[in-house]
Amino acid sequence: MKKSRLGEFEELVLLTVLVLREDAYGTEIKRELESRIQQKVSVGSIQSALKRMEEKGFLTSEFGEATSKRGGKRKRIYSATTGAHTVLAEMKEIRTGLWKAIPNLKLGLQFA
Repeated sequence: MKKSRLGEFEELVLLTVLVLREDAYGTEIKRELESRIQQKVSVGSIQSALKRMEEKGFLTSEFGEATSKRGGKRKRIYSATTGAHTVLAEMKEIRTGLWKAIPNLKLGLQFA
C-alpha cells in the first residue's frame, strides 16, 4: 500500500470505527461521531469518507445479518486494517510532537 494521509474528517471517522468495533456501521458511526464532536454530520459525508478509506486500504467491510428491524436489509460493517493502525499512530505522533513544540510562555497555555 502506498503511503497515504488522512483528512481530519477521515481521521475522526476511522477513530470512530475503532471505538465501535463490531458495531461500526453507517448509522452507528454517525450517532457516535455526532455525540463526540457535538455537531451534526450528514450520512453522505460519512459514507464518502468510508468509501475513500476503503479504497486507500484503511478499512474493509462486510455485510452483517439481515434483521427484521431494518426491513430485511443487512448492515455494512467496517473494520480497520493494519495500515489504518499504522497511519493513525503516525498522525498521533506528528500531532503530539507539534503540541509539545508550542512554546508555552508565548501562548500562556499549559500542555501535558
